[in-house]
Amino acid sequence: MRKHIFAAALIVATSVSLPAYAQYTGTVGGPAVGIIADEEVPTFRRYVVEERLPSFAIPDRVVVGATLPDAGVVYYDVPERYGATTYRYTVVNDHTVLVDPRSRRIMQVID
Repeated sequence: MRKHIFAAALIVATSVSLPAYAQYTGTVGGPAVGIIADEEVPTFRRYVVEERLPSFAIPDRVVVGATLPDAGVVYYDVPERYGATTYRYTVVNDHTVLVDPRSRRIMQVID
């Protein structure tokens, strides 16, 4: 019973605090499974630059929690050497971002 109460409290606390991260350009809620680790960011950034991928333009700001358009953006698999992740990456407004492909939400901005 305590586990259920704790889980419910955790869900409520998380959903209340997520809007505060909307202006943050790191990760949602700090280090998380599927997010590029801080020590891997410089090499991942170089990898993306070397790939010479197109940058997609959107009118909105590129911030964690923003949702990308459902059409016109191409998502790419993150190489395994940067960690196991179900997220994809793309370049939007010249920012590399990790995106949840199901919801199209930006999970991490890599700058």
